[in-house]
Amino acid sequence: MSTTVPATSLRGRDLLSVADLSAAEVGRIFDRAIELKVEDHARRTTGAAVATPLAGRTLAMLFQKPSLRTRVTFEAGMNQLGGHAVYLTEDVVMGARESVRDVARNLERFVDAIVARTGPHEVVVELAAQSSVPVINGLTLREHPCQALADLFTMRERFGDLRGRVLAFVGDGNNVYHSLALLGAMLGLEVRLAHPPEYGPNARIVELATQFAAATGGRLVFDQDPRTMVRGADVVYTDSWTSMGQEAEAEARRDAFTRYRVDDALLEAAGPAAVVMHCLPAHRGEEITSSVMDGPRSIIWDQSENRLHVQKALLVEVLAG
Repeated sequence: MSTTVPATSLRGRDLLSVADLSAAEVGRIFDRAIELKVEDHARRTTGAAVATPLAGRTLAMLFQKPSLRTRVTFEAGMNQLGGHAVYLTEDVVMGARESVRDVARNLERFVDAIVARTGPHEVVVELAAQSSVPVINGLTLREHPCQALADLFTMRERFGDLRGRVLAFVGDGNNVYHSLALLGAMLGLEVRLAHPPEYGPNARIVELATQFAAATGGRLVFDQDPRTMVRGADVVYTDSWTSMGQEAEAEARRDAFTRYRVDDALLEAAGPAAVVMHCLPAHRGEEITSSVMDGPRSIIWDQSENRLHVQKALLVEVLAG
């Protein structure tokens, strides 16, 4: 697993884990994202010209899992920055049709960077090891770093200083939680997890996040009672109970997670100031109700939009420096 690196240039760097970044580097990505978001809103509202710092650059998007937000935001973002994105579907199955090594050695001759969405985290690790161009983790079973960056950026927009803020994750100790725990701890948040027995997080992720928290004044908290975990939280966060690749467990998971639904009653227990986040896709009526998702305390759509701006910032930092 990667460890935090010094605040040097991100140019040419891989992003496989949130832990590949330092807090200062995250801050630089966020600052760049603010600039790009302002620029993009001006383009949309007034037709203002925008900079194209990635003109002539090409991004390969190697996806072995379905995607809406990750695909569209990276592809649209690359286009808006003046570059081009090539979407590669499951037809390019690394390890079956071609080895990961061979895919990497081909793509490094064609493109300037690779975004990979796979199942096993080891696939993106090997892809990065074998490729001379930057590799960005677009989701693995272990982590979803781009999602966490967009989420904490959204919280910074909402609350300003993040240090001491409380994010309560309700549900599975999954890849999204892993990245949120690492990034939240790195930035001094209290990250809570309410989860059913046997659905906790990866112990190595918790150990690393705990190290980050010790250095920043952050904190990790765990409990099986969702009402206890959301009380006093700034953000109540949830995700689907069954991730891609876990479809065979769907029925058992629905039974285990029933009391972890984010509904009006749970939101009331959190307190009047809490807002709601969800990384999407949502299964309305399962992990979240429509009344909460579409209600006035939901910032889910802001969170979704910010995938675009934060990933554009990341691309600029990685490819243009």
